[in-house]
Amino acid sequence: MTPAPSPRSDPASEPTEPAEPADSLILHATDNGVAQLTLNRPAALNALTWDMRERLIALLADASADPDVRVVVLTATGKGFCAGADLRGAPATGDRVAGDVARMIRGGAQRFIAAVLDCEKPVIAAVNGTAAGIGAHLAFACDLVLAAESARFIEVFVRRGLVPDGGGAYLLPRLIGPQRAKELMFFGDAVPAADAARLGLVNRVVPDGELAKTAREWAERLAAGPTRALALTKALVNASLDGGRGASFAAEATAQEINMTTADAQEGVASFVERRRPTYRGS
Repeated sequence: MTPAPSPRSDPASEPTEPAEPADSLILHATDNGVAQLTLNRPAALNALTWDMRERLIALLADASADPDVRVVVLTATGKGFCAGADLRGAPATGDRVAGDVARMIRGGAQRFIAAVLDCEKPVIAAVNGTAAGIGAHLAFACDLVLAAESARFIEVFVRRGLVPDGGGAYLLPRLIGPQRAKELMFFGDAVPAADAARLGLVNRVVPDGELAKTAREWAERLAAGPTRALALTKALVNASLDGGRGASFAAEATAQEINMTTADAQEGVASFVERRRPTYRGS
């Protein structure tokens, strides 16, 4: 449901219908345990089509199941990270009936953001430019967010008279608190990268020319880590925001029970006892 910014409210031009298939609009490469997913529709500031969304969902699911993938980096080409959703590529539907919009949101924007939150590998967003609407929520759903100095984040929904979708009202209050979240959503102002870092929306701001290098450094550190422990830690932190102390403590104990059966956990303990650097293999 998230529209891309229009020329009247944003420098981006109105997105056009892509001529290429989704696999060319989402570049995918895996190297040394790092899977890089790159939105590649720069002429439209990487406005997200239906096919692109489905491709990203599938690639994130693949990353969870692939032992050769130990971390995911999500970035984009050109001057924009993602200017929102371009609904003109969505499959045609018949006459709208009651409940259609809710079903579309559940099966589309919410399912998309859930794919990032539920990915069993750490996901790093390397935000190279404008992230608007669901493009901003895509970044906020990632486990770590790096932003180029030229990046900015826009809760564009209010400019169109729309309610935020793609988990915005779930993600933002958890990141910056309810009052700050309302400020961003009520006014729809662009938030420069430096202000986003101050608010707690991003982990670090780097010069534009250093974004890819820094993302790669962070990814390689995570790829060298204990994969299952990181997956369980991610799940614990995400779940802790939705339940009470009892549920969080129970989940923590279960995660510890599961993790102690892994080879990486045994290697971590052995390396400590033997006073050497651990070598984690992701199992």
